[in-house]
Amino acid sequence: MKRRKFIKTTAAAVAMPIILNGMPVTALRKSGMYNALNDEDDRVLVLVELNGGNDGLNTVIPLDKYNLLADARSNILIPETEVLKLNDDTGLHPALNGLKALYDNAKLNVVQNVGYPNQNRSHFRSTDIWKSASEADEYLPTGWLGRYFDKKYPGFPEAYPNAECTDPFAITVGSLVSETCQGVGGNFSMALIDPTALFQLNEGEEGNANKNTCYGMELEFLRNALLQTNAYIQVVTEANDLGSNKVAYPQDNPLADQLKLVAKLISGGLKSKVYVTSLGGFDTHAAQVDEMDTTTGSHALLLSQVSEAIAAFQADLAAQSLEERVIGLTFSEFGRQIKSNFSNGTDHGTAAPLFMFGPCVKPGILGNNPTIPAVLNNQEGVAMEIDFRSIYGTILKDWFKMSDADISNILFSGWQHLPLLKQCTTKTFDPAVSTLDVKLYPNPVQDFANIEFYAENEQIRVSIFDAIGHEVKLISDQKFNLGLHKLSFNLQGIPAGNYYLRLQAKRASLTKAFVKL
Repeated sequence: MKRRKFIKTTAAAVAMPIILNGMPVTALRKSGMYNALNDEDDRVLVLVELNGGNDGLNTVIPLDKYNLLADARSNILIPETEVLKLNDDTGLHPALNGLKALYDNAKLNVVQNVGYPNQNRSHFRSTDIWKSASEADEYLPTGWLGRYFDKKYPGFPEAYPNAECTDPFAITVGSLVSETCQGVGGNFSMALIDPTALFQLNEGEEGNANKNTCYGMELEFLRNALLQTNAYIQVVTEANDLGSNKVAYPQDNPLADQLKLVAKLISGGLKSKVYVTSLGGFDTHAAQVDEMDTTTGSHALLLSQVSEAIAAFQADLAAQSLEERVIGLTFSEFGRQIKSNFSNGTDHGTAAPLFMFGPCVKPGILGNNPTIPAVLNNQEGVAMEIDFRSIYGTILKDWFKMSDADISNILFSGWQHLPLLKQCTTKTFDPAVSTLDVKLYPNPVQDFANIEFYAENEQIRVSIFDAIGHEVKLISDQKFNLGLHKLSFNLQGIPAGNYYLRLQAKRASLTKAFVKL
């Protein structure tokens, strides 16, 4: 059996005493380390994956573009009077009352137009890109958090767990571990469905196989994996027994069930740093809304489950004085196209908004409302403004305290430090909000165009994207001195249609629409 396959399928296993280096795991759990739960390094990241490609334009609604949306998707659009307004220009789907309450209580950030260059609209490939943080044409065998864990805990899975690291590094709530946590030597997450139903795996005898042969090495790996799984089972069972939930969670809500378990394990003292949860059903090609009432239907039900689950989770953490240890992030493999289809649904698109939640999240809206062209190209999606890997990089820097150089190695050198996290009582970070501005003229463009922008002694990448998210022209990628700069570029040979100029600096990014005649 392949190592990766084994780790994926050994998801759960009545706990017996496990011995590590001559010391019972239970003794390790009751050591002084167990009481260090308020230490600065004891931070938790909760990922909420929305499988299928969430329709961002009916999730976070650009009210300032409402008339254009009405032309493009009248059969699915939420009535303007039903939108939960965040401000005059932006609102939420009416099913998102729980998230609206978090926003009003300064515990939610809406990140607009998140995606990646050269968007792939395949569910499987785009999901792989989000989990590995690769380029669109790059195939990585590891996940972005797996590489983070590899850097922090080298040599895994050999010699783990140990006296200093007794707990699973990550938990995937489900039957398979998340590729997000795949490291070089193994997956850092433990798959978990029901901690009350864990059973001991048979470790077998050590045997006399030559450990220098292929058979001996694989047998040794298998036995070590069994020992590791059994050790983790014991500490997870103990945390589940010690933990509690202080609020009522919504019924018939699979995401709420998952987050309820996460809150209980955190409450019980489990020192896992990452929890991965998910909710499927967002591939809404048909019947996204009810024909007679667009505020109801399959998408509204899904958004309601997300909103109610996250709201209950945050209330539970707050009731147990745990919420400053936890931040959360939603993500989906892509957004939907701007124009709806004739089946009261939407097809695969490009960028979309996501949510970050928790009291250490800087509240508000990051990024601009999406641009909605008056005349839409075929299959046009929302243009990317923020590369999702910059969100990952900001979390690694501000939450997990990684250096910029290490983050660049884990992600890519062009990641941006975004103003997503604020000062909490346990840590100081508050990146300054900085913006870009650009003038593009003429617009519409025939063959030649000019842009003017202000730089702050920084590297700036300037490129052109088409309507389906492909980078069609790189104008510049260099350091610009402090001051106003002007660039001219040639668009001869590029077909007519809608395009997007994108500027990305370390401090911010900006997308501006234009028409090529």
